[in-house]
Amino acid sequence: MSHAFLQNAWYLLIGILLVGYAILDGFDLGVGVLSPFIAKRDEERRALVRAIGPFWDGNEVWLLTAGGALFAAFPHVYATVFSGFYLALMLVLYALILRAVSFEFGHRVESAKWRRAWDWVFFAGSLIPALLTGVAVGNVMRGVPLDARMEFAGDFFTLLNPFALVVGLAGLAMFVMQGATYLTVKTNGDLARRARNAGIWAWTALVVLLIVAGIIVVADSPERLDNYTRNPIAFAVPVAALVLLALTRTSLRKGATGRSFLLSSLSIAAIMAIWGVANYPYLLPARNFAAYGLTIFNASASQKSLQTMFIIALVGMPLVVAYTAYVYHIFRGKVRAHEEHY
Repeated sequence: MSHAFLQNAWYLLIGILLVGYAILDGFDLGVGVLSPFIAKRDEERRALVRAIGPFWDGNEVWLLTAGGALFAAFPHVYATVFSGFYLALMLVLYALILRAVSFEFGHRVESAKWRRAWDWVFFAGSLIPALLTGVAVGNVMRGVPLDARMEFAGDFFTLLNPFALVVGLAGLAMFVMQGATYLTVKTNGDLARRARNAGIWAWTALVVLLIVAGIIVVADSPERLDNYTRNPIAFAVPVAALVLLALTRTSLRKGATGRSFLLSSLSIAAIMAIWGVANYPYLLPARNFAAYGLTIFNASASQKSLQTMFIIALVGMPLVVAYTAYVYHIFRGKVRAHEEHY
């Protein structure tokens, strides 16, 4: 296996891990963001927690694995991203920690105030990662200021540019849509109906924000379109995303629950693929000087390291997919209001 092949393979593998995270942790973050708005009674709030209870911690592993793969395959990118995005990443980390605590502590005391307080922690711990991961994606696509040593040359406020904020809101809407379609599968009655309506609203917001983001890219970062103009076949990716989004909306309107969730998941994969095609071969473009940008070729580990990890991934990934599918199979079906905490 040549070095170039391995560099491209790891670009694809990390992309797959990020897609897996966006689809799987996307639905449980979306459920958390939706929780104060669609759950009207304590029993319904508990049902939302039970709907994601067996899965949420496993879903977060996809992001941890993607981070580990980035560290091992492209260490220069890992160092630059984690130093430049340090404050934002710490906010995400603390939010996820508090969110995990809310699962375990929220039902320990028979007090309405106690439960409501932890319900709001659950909401905030879902909202912050959903929003800030999208902001990070927006910055990675737009590019950040880098110096000749591959180090971040901006500050926290550099990351809060209009394009990144629009992408952050789009990511939030995408996760809410995913969470809503998931709840239509896992719940019944009024709760499922409210989730369906929320999914339609989130779908609308997502489409509008994607259009706005596309306009900003054309005006502000046209170089992100180079891969599409050089190879028109690449336009199949955004076309597929549009078709899948349209089918998701149709399925939501018809109340086809399982199909809505499947199509929402495929839409997320297609949207993430748009980003992957647009950025290739860059992992972190430089906003100030293109030559400083980090690519899969100038920021990768050695050929031996990439090859060893690639073999391990070929063995390990099927096992991960298999046990993940098994867990989802075991805990299939709808949750019921009278059940105990997960």
